[in-house]
Formats: sequence, C-alpha cells, structure tokens
Amino acid sequence: MQVTSVGHAGFRIDTRAGSILCDPWVNPAYFGSWFPFPDNSGLDWAALGDVDYLYVSHLHKDHFDPDTLRTYVNKDATVLLPDYPVPDLRRALEELGFYRFFETTDSVRHDISGPKGELGVMIIALRAPADGPIGDSGLVVDDGETVAFNMNDARPVDLDVLAADFGHIDVHMLQFSGAIWYPMVYDMPARAKEAFGIQKRQRQMDRCRQYIAQVGATWVVPSAGPPCFLDTELRHLNDDHGDPANIFPDQMVFLDQMRRHGHDRGMLMMPGSTADLTGSQLNSLTHPLPDAEVEAIFTTGKADYIAAYAERMAPVLAAEKAGWAPAEGEPLLEPLRARFEPIMLQSDQICDGIGYPVELRLGRETVVIDFPKRVVREPIPDEKFRYGFEIAPELVRTVLRDAEPDWVNTIFLSTRFTAWRVGGYNEYLYTFFKCLTDERVAYADGWFAEAHDDSASITMDGYEFQRRCPHLKADLSKFGVVEGKTLTCNLHGWQWNLETGRCLTTKGHELRSRVL
Repeated sequence: MQVTSVGHAGFRIDTRAGSILCDPWVNPAYFGSWFPFPDNSGLDWAALGDVDYLYVSHLHKDHFDPDTLRTYVNKDATVLLPDYPVPDLRRALEELGFYRFFETTDSVRHDISGPKGELGVMIIALRAPADGPIGDSGLVVDDGETVAFNMNDARPVDLDVLAADFGHIDVHMLQFSGAIWYPMVYDMPARAKEAFGIQKRQRQMDRCRQYIAQVGATWVVPSAGPPCFLDTELRHLNDDHGDPANIFPDQMVFLDQMRRHGHDRGMLMMPGSTADLTGSQLNSLTHPLPDAEVEAIFTTGKADYIAAYAERMAPVLAAEKAGWAPAEGEPLLEPLRARFEPIMLQSDQICDGIGYPVELRLGRETVVIDFPKRVVREPIPDEKFRYGFEIAPELVRTVLRDAEPDWVNTIFLSTRFTAWRVGGYNEYLYTFFKCLTDERVAYADGWFAEAHDDSASITMDGYEFQRRCPHLKADLSKFGVVEGKTLTCNLHGWQWNLETGRCLTTKGHELRSRVL
C-alpha cells in the first residue's frame, strides 16, 4: 500500500485493489481564512484525481472542496458514502457530477469486489448534531496486506470494531491540532484568553494521544491540520511565533510530544510525501523536497514560508473577498427574520436549550434572535444578553445571499467575528446555526428530544403514534399528515400503515402506533 499526503486531511491511498482519494482540499475555506499548510496547490491534481474511489468524510469546507472535486476528480470514481441521516453530502457530490455511490453501513466492514480486486472498507459515521454539519466520519481500508485508518478529524466513541473486523492497524492518520474559533474570538481579558488557549492546546493533543493508544497502530501520521492563515488581519493565528497559547500547533510539535511520551513511530508528511508499506513494514518514506527543507518549513523557516505563501496567494484571497456581498444594503432584520423564524418554530428542543435571546451586532445594526419567543426582533433599550456575536455585515449578507445552511461552516470557522457569553458553552446555540434547513433542524431537534424522552406520543385522526419520525426524527405533530390509515411525514414523503406500524417506504423504520 502507498499512502500519499495531498495536504491537510487529504490522502491518496493506492492499493492492489484500486486507488482512493480522501478529502482533497486546495482552495481557501471559510471566507478565505483557511489555507492548507504546507501549500499543496502545486501538486499534480489531474493525476491525483484519476482514481477508482473517492471518500469525502463530511461537508466541512476543509474536507469538501467543490472546485477541486469538480475540476480534477474522475467522475466515474465510486464514492464511498458515509451512513448519514441527512443526505446533504450525497446531494452535494451528485451536483458535481458523481453518480456511482457505494452506500456503507455505519461501522460495518464491507468487502468490495472491483475490477482490480477486493478491498475491505469500513466507514465509522458519527451522526450527533455536534459532529461536523450533521456528520463526520473515519475510513478504514484493508487491501489484504496493509490496514490504514484515516480518522481525519472525527471523534469516534467505540473503536472496538477495528480489532474485531481488521485486526492490527498498520497506519493511523488523525487530527491533533485545533479546528475551532475558541478562545481566540471571545471578548475576555488577555490573561484569561491565554490560560484557556494553553489548556485547549494541550487537551486536544492529549485527546489525540489517547486515540493513538486505543488504536495501537504501528505508524501514526498527524494530519487534518493545522490550517494556515494568510490574510494580514489573521496572520497572528499561525503558530510561528512561540506562543504556548496558540491552538494550532503543527506536525513537528505533535511528533515531539509523541516522542516525549514514548512513541517514536510518528511520520511527518507534507503534500506530496509518500509512505510505502507492506503490512507494518515501512519500506520507504519520500518527500517532494530534501528532508532538511521539509523540516525547516515547520521549524526555523516557518514564518518566512508563510510570508512567501501569503504573497503567492494574495490574488486568490483578493478574488475570494471580491465575491462577498457588499457590506451596505437594506436592513438585515427582515431577511434574518425570514431565515430564522421558520427554523425556530420547528426546533423546540434547541430553542428551549438555548433559553435566552441572542444579540447579533451587524455593523451599525443590532438584531436579536429571541429563542424563547421564537422571533427575530429589534433590541429593547438596556436589554442584557447571555450570548452575543459581532459579525461584519458583508459576511451575513453573503450567507443569506447564498442560502447557506450552516453558519458554523462559513462564518464561525472563519474566525472573522467576535463572541461573548455569560456562563459555559451552549451546544444548542451552535447546533441551531449549523441546521438552517428543515431536514437538518428536524433531525437535530429529534436527536435532542430522544436523548431526554423516547416515549412521547401524539394522537391524530383516531390513532396514537410516536411523536418522532423513525426516519429523521422529525416532529410528526408538525410534519405528519393522516389520510385513512396511512401516515405521511411531509419532510421526505415517507409513509407508514398506522394499523400495523409498518413503513411503506422502505424496509425497517417501524412506527409505534395503535388505533384508538
């Protein structure tokens, strides 16, 4: 097996049974804030994209790069599709021209017989609202000789399936660096921000080492980060100036930590590096540059490398910013009301979980998302808030223009905003901002409802049945329609026989129901 880094969380895995391209990302993400580090734009993407299989772990833009997928990746490739409850990833890939899909079952090994041989694969799909934009995943590949586990930035709960279905893992690729906006964007005293940064930097590397210990692979490749910030106003976020509170340490930092904890089989890979393995035997590790130059990119020459990188990418960043909506325009209150209020009316669990009005400062305008009352409104004089955000209006106008379903995957990961809060992190609040479609919010609200109560029932037209749709947990009191003895969930058109509970749309997904 040959494992080639194509940058960030991206790898090309070449086996005797075919080649797999994983998470190819080249173009800047999150309003031009994130670039791959080191630079991977000079790779031969036409050759890298000529593969038998494609795996995209989830829809975060540092994993799902539509321009690269559209331009370079073979559309005849079979997509190894994670088992997600909401079909957004499949739809996005279909829009780019992909049409061959192998639908996996979560955490189940599949032995795929292709024209070049048999390949064992498993995708561990994470499906809680906190996982990516409704989903994140890791891929296991077994070519009969070598087993690779590309965990990227997923956080699996149960890894016992690895040993049960694959035995020993030979090479393990996983995230070690930060991929969040906390604590940098928070309005808090500098000393507190530094303390939280130091704590987060260490905790994320500790978590990575715990995963390494659980998996027990022979070789470990730190990947899926860090991002590189090339915009002048964000350049300070790079870990190139000896800041112990920086949450974006690079591969060399983590490899050193691994060695200090007794693990000396970490591999440094940059875009274009290739590891050739036979089982757990590393036959060779080659880089596109001399070893000393590779090491300098991550150490003594890092600041200069980023400065030169920024100069090369200045036209790319300028083009990105030119595509944003203008900062000035009509007041944002009505567009935000039209966007948010229908979602709030479908999300009792989420709105009640947030529990307070949230302030949005948008340039000269302030808008309040009143979650308890399910309305978007103007602020009341002297009103106080537990949660608030200050966001440049051009960013908000852009996501509204583009009907973006996920502010987390656009505005928040850009770090181009300021936040404040009283008290701890509110998962419900950020879940709301990543679930701005009927499908997403129905699933997420149902997830939270089931976490607290799995027995809620409703009555309708002479029947009593479970409140939450067995498909995507939609609230059937809002989406259910009864005609005769048939229940239809209008979110996706799925149907059930209310006398028997049998799903009329697909196998399984029985409904708990009875005749009154």
